[in-house]
Amino acid sequence: MNVEISPSRVGGTVQAPPSKSYTHRAILAAGYADGATVTDPLVSADTRATMRAVEAYGGTVDRSADDSTLDIDGFGGQPDVPDDVIGCANSGTTMRLITATGALADGITVLSGDDSLRSRPQGPLLDAVEQLGGRAKSTRGNGQAPLVVEGPVDGGSVSIPGDVSSQYITALLMAGAVTDEGIEIDLETELKSAPYVQITIEVLDAFGVEAVETDAGFRVDGGQSYAPAGGEYAVPGDFSSMSYLLAAGALAADDELEVRGAQPSAQGDAAIVEVLERMGADIDWDRDGGVITTRQSSLSGIEVGVEDTPDLLPTIAVLGAVADGTTTITDCEHVRYKETDRVSAVAEELTAMGATVEEEQDTLTIHGGESDLQGATVDGRADHRIVMSLAVAGLVADGDTTIEGGEHVDVSFPDFFDVFEGIGATVTRE
Repeated sequence: MNVEISPSRVGGTVQAPPSKSYTHRAILAAGYADGATVTDPLVSADTRATMRAVEAYGGTVDRSADDSTLDIDGFGGQPDVPDDVIGCANSGTTMRLITATGALADGITVLSGDDSLRSRPQGPLLDAVEQLGGRAKSTRGNGQAPLVVEGPVDGGSVSIPGDVSSQYITALLMAGAVTDEGIEIDLETELKSAPYVQITIEVLDAFGVEAVETDAGFRVDGGQSYAPAGGEYAVPGDFSSMSYLLAAGALAADDELEVRGAQPSAQGDAAIVEVLERMGADIDWDRDGGVITTRQSSLSGIEVGVEDTPDLLPTIAVLGAVADGTTTITDCEHVRYKETDRVSAVAEELTAMGATVEEEQDTLTIHGGESDLQGATVDGRADHRIVMSLAVAGLVADGDTTIEGGEHVDVSFPDFFDVFEGIGATVTRE
């Protein structure tokens, strides 16, 4: 689907979508439990993949008619051997989290996904499973899916790099709680995207499971049971998705744009508020009320590292293309290993719209003072975050912007373009 964005002013009040990161973890935690109800979940292409995985391991997931609740009967910490290959579609989070689940099953689990997912690195997690006494292989011998995992493992100690994906750590912590021995994780390198592990620890705590940070990495004791208080878990709003709305308000608000559902949490992407403040945006966050208000502002370029907030890179790059001066995004090499190489994708598509961008392996520099965004036909790269960030750029470009592959917002923000229209954007779907 092609989506055309015309220059527009935005405003009003909008509800933030639920967090994709929390929803993934809550669905799987409910699977590890005897059962639980997840309220206010994000139901999207990625989270549906995690629901299917829970069912493949022996649980059931019942969605309410309006998708406001998921009633999950879990497999009680003892996953079945799946009857078939588990298809993870485009969801890297699903594949990584449930690879460790497969290591608990007494038999062989096979996992695969789409072309993009089959190009993403899984090797360190496979090696960790083997360190625990399981069998874990890439069918092509390249550390990428399809994957074959054989258990059961009883726990133990693993040594793993921290600078490829924090999702490896999440997978091991979640599975380790129901092993006999627990899992001790030794980080070989500095942990990237550390806030995502804190999200995991927060969700585990809500399900009655304790995991702790150690001097060397992380530890989770075995023999624990998943059981949320009252049998329910409520998913908070998603700051990664909110970033596009907040950026739209800072660039194109007619009066002001109010985003609700912004309660503080462990989400690292809440840093978008600080980024906007540093750039000079007129933005207020009522943390108690969970409301962020943005107004159109003159922005200035800054330097910002995304080692812990990789999903914010496309949003920050768009802000930098409109800001005065230069915006330098550092510590971004790991952002190349997402649904697409987001560093190159952002550089190339913003350049196509008239921005002046310099790309290095670990740095992206946007010269806003030398940029004049023009409407163009751009490629969303089958990546939800590229599509949504380009839609924000289209609000302030001179002329209409056509984004190819607009349907991929379904991964994390299925009604994004409806919401965009609701705040005043002129959106045409083709």
